[in-house]
Amino acid sequence: MLDPRFVYLAAALAALGAFGYVVDTLRGSTRPNRVTWSLWGVEGILAAVNEVQQHVGLAALMTLMLGLVPIVVVVASFRNPHGVWSIGPFDVACGVVSLLGLVAWFFVHQATLALLTFVAADQIAALPTLRKSWVAPESESPRVFALGALNCLITLLTLRAFTSAGVLFPGCVMVMDSILALMIVTRVGPRWRQGREASLA
Repeated sequence: MLDPRFVYLAAALAALGAFGYVVDTLRGSTRPNRVTWSLWGVEGILAAVNEVQQHVGLAALMTLMLGLVPIVVVVASFRNPHGVWSIGPFDVACGVVSLLGLVAWFFVHQATLALLTFVAADQIAALPTLRKSWVAPESESPRVFALGALNCLITLLTLRAFTSAGVLFPGCVMVMDSILALMIVTRVGPRWRQGREASLA
């Protein structure tokens, strides 16, 4: 187990990833999906509040960063009209389902079920960016996701006890961020499509 103060390092890594992503967004080289990032912002802040109430400790700071970083990204996307991904029906559908998950979380009073509902809402919010990373990885920046995954891993290693309240949300975020980073770096989507087209030619 790491010293709980390593959470500050995790938060710094998240801030570093956010800075690079925001700069790329302002330049227009990265085009964030506002559906995903807006919901991530809301969900990250709500999760941090919940963790504070659950007495998770310093680990809640990392979760708070998971909410603050997306908010900064969304604000930056409005500064550059070319620095945003166009929203389609799939994005809207995922956003609606994710919001319904948040509503269900608010009204569910059984702690474990509420947590599962919340995490499901967060993962559904990620689907538009997951799809975008498959279709157009050049429109994304892998650094924010790689550092986000590292941020979550460090935070998990600082926990004194592995409880569902402390582990489930950052654990799922770590897995999703790792997948996104790998998809963007390897450009597996375009490569798969090129291979398929070549085989059909």
